[in-house]
Amino acid sequence: MNKGTRNEIYNKYNGHCAYCGKAIEYKDMQVDHVVPKRAHPLYTKDININDISNYNPSCRRCNHYKRTHSLELFRHMLKTIQERIRGIYICKVAEDYGIIKVEPWDGKFYFERKREAE
Repeated sequence: MNKGTRNEIYNKYNGHCAYCGKAIEYKDMQVDHVVPKRAHPLYTKDININDISNYNPSCRRCNHYKRTHSLELFRHMLKTIQERIRGIYICKVAEDYGIIKVEPWDGKFYFERKREAE
């Protein structure tokens, strides 16, 4: 990928991760395929996987957690994370003492919120 394309991807959301919204430095940005390169061929038949519209700037953590999942599976994993967290005993203790607060997520990614605001 050339530097011009990387710059364009980085600037899509003004230097923020398209998913969590965290500010990221250019050198730390990872380029995520919204529709994964390893997606089923029937799912990708009308999509150019390597088109700039299929690229999003991502922080390392979001890119790692999303992996090769679809956007909807990634969303589902995040929407149900509080259930999995509450299943961990030490997290229950931390929540009881007010050390952590586990709250539901509304299911909207940063890039979706930005589009709605425009």
